[in-house]
Amino acid sequence: MTSNRRLLAVLLFSAACLPFASAPAFAQATPAASGKIVVKTQDDLPRFTYPVTGTASALLTADDATFLAFARKVGADIDGVLAKYEIGDHATLRGLLGERETIQMLTGDYDGALKTGDAIRALEDKPDAKLLSGLRDRALVGAIKQSGASSGPAFQAAYARLYLAAIDPLPWAIVGNRIKESKGSSEIASRDLFLGQAQAGIDPAVAKTGTLSSDLAAAVISLRYALKFYIPNKDVVHAVLAAQVAAKDVKKPDIWEAREVTLTPADKTTPVNVAIWDSGVDLALFPGRVLTDAHPLATTEPHGLAFDLQNNPAHGELLPLTPEQEAAYPGMRSDLKGFSDLQLAIDSPEATALKKKITTLKPEEVAKYFERLSFYANYTHGTHVAGITSRGNAAIRLGYARITFDWKNVPDLPTEELAKRGVESYKAYVGWMQRNHVRVVNMSWGGGPGGVENALEKNGVGKDATERKVLARKLFAIDRDGLRAALKSAPEILFVCAAGNSNSDNAFDETIPSGFDLPNLLVVGAVDQAGDEVSFTSYGKTVKVDANGYQVESYYPGGTLIRESGTSMASPGVANLAAKLIALDPKLTPTETIDLIVKGATQSEDGRRHNISPKASIALLKAKT
Repeated sequence: MTSNRRLLAVLLFSAACLPFASAPAFAQATPAASGKIVVKTQDDLPRFTYPVTGTASALLTADDATFLAFARKVGADIDGVLAKYEIGDHATLRGLLGERETIQMLTGDYDGALKTGDAIRALEDKPDAKLLSGLRDRALVGAIKQSGASSGPAFQAAYARLYLAAIDPLPWAIVGNRIKESKGSSEIASRDLFLGQAQAGIDPAVAKTGTLSSDLAAAVISLRYALKFYIPNKDVVHAVLAAQVAAKDVKKPDIWEAREVTLTPADKTTPVNVAIWDSGVDLALFPGRVLTDAHPLATTEPHGLAFDLQNNPAHGELLPLTPEQEAAYPGMRSDLKGFSDLQLAIDSPEATALKKKITTLKPEEVAKYFERLSFYANYTHGTHVAGITSRGNAAIRLGYARITFDWKNVPDLPTEELAKRGVESYKAYVGWMQRNHVRVVNMSWGGGPGGVENALEKNGVGKDATERKVLARKLFAIDRDGLRAALKSAPEILFVCAAGNSNSDNAFDETIPSGFDLPNLLVVGAVDQAGDEVSFTSYGKTVKVDANGYQVESYYPGGTLIRESGTSMASPGVANLAAKLIALDPKLTPTETIDLIVKGATQSEDGRRHNISPKASIALLKAKT
């Protein structure tokens, strides 16, 4: 398994936790009638490399003259890309224009920033983003102009007044989730946290290469903006958001309970084997519903199989913990719950403790803390997914196909040898599924070439970003082709996968497996409890249905119930439905099962969402038989 893999659950870390998304290298593309180069995927865009003296965190806190000289170089390259390339992908355009707007704010070109912000808003596809986009910067610029200053009581009073006037009229049913998430972010944001992020996520790459890629340069610029404009005024922002939550927050209607189906013995079900292809499952939580292989191989176990971080065969339904990791698990589990509660604006003991912990971290402590948090997020992920997949289905028989996901700030070095062993692991996983007559597989993970490129950069490989991109594409192609071949080799198995959490087109990003178009693969986007599109969900032509992926409750290893968000949580909701359909009619093929799920879904008025309805799909099945 190459290091471009990532779990698709969302954790709320801070207001400026920036995804280091892929920003690809030069490639051949077709000229448009306008004379611009048509961009069809991220691979058609250029990459840039910026030399750095010292560390990225030192650059982040440098004097204005030093930092703005760097930022203007980045801005000139962005302007060049926008002038030379015809980019139809809205997410990519929003990203480039967002960088331009940030640089304009930092350089004091406030009118230019507002104009760029208007262009970004016009490109927003989701209703909540279109309403909220740019409002904070517009209020900030207005306050600077009204008060004649960028700090002080008069400025902050104007900022609070203008920001409140902008968001107060907005429909809470549409923007409420994002406002609560922003409030939660504001409660843990700090200067030390942002500096720690740079030290943990960017300094290692600079130490080995002496440069910043376009991606990491964008991250540094965004962090500089946070230090200059967000942190000094976060109390103003928090007060406005907290008042909105206190005055307007009501529990959104839950559409899912009325759609749910629980299978009982009266339904005359047949046991259905389901694999959780993920980070491992605490099978003790599912007594009587476990798949058992009567004839395991030397590299497998009675209930599943596993591979380690180097794609070598391993053992254990869960990643083995050291005594130290075992002792730390309860505390880190509480921290994960605290992040969940912050996202929901719940003032729980866990949220309170988390806020105290995060806001007192020193920059040098941030890297270790979030690396540990990433480890435990990985450790718990598969069990949480299994709980959703198995809900309400006594006929399910769960098995595990355990992946070891990389959790380190500097991931293991991707190599051709590692990629080829990953392909062999895909064959082994799917071979085990076929031998054990698995009918449904949930895959709440994914990745793209940008993840490989980022790992190469952090390991100091390549003379520049363009060279890294070439190598990343080679390694990614091995991984992509191997995974696609493995899925195609099992046409009798229905694979259900998460769309991704990048708020972007998964085909344009070349995300796998969600970018695949296969007859036995069903790709799932995320909505909230009311069926409204969530801010993070990715989208694209391969995404056929949507399910609840917002604060979905399920188990952690050991049995604790926790709410988590992500397309990771939406995908098993669909795998759950698929398993129930097959339990009712074992003769269903993957194509027939997908057809029942898609036809039973309800389409939103704007056509963007297709929310599953287990009750409707099962009614279609019963009408058919």
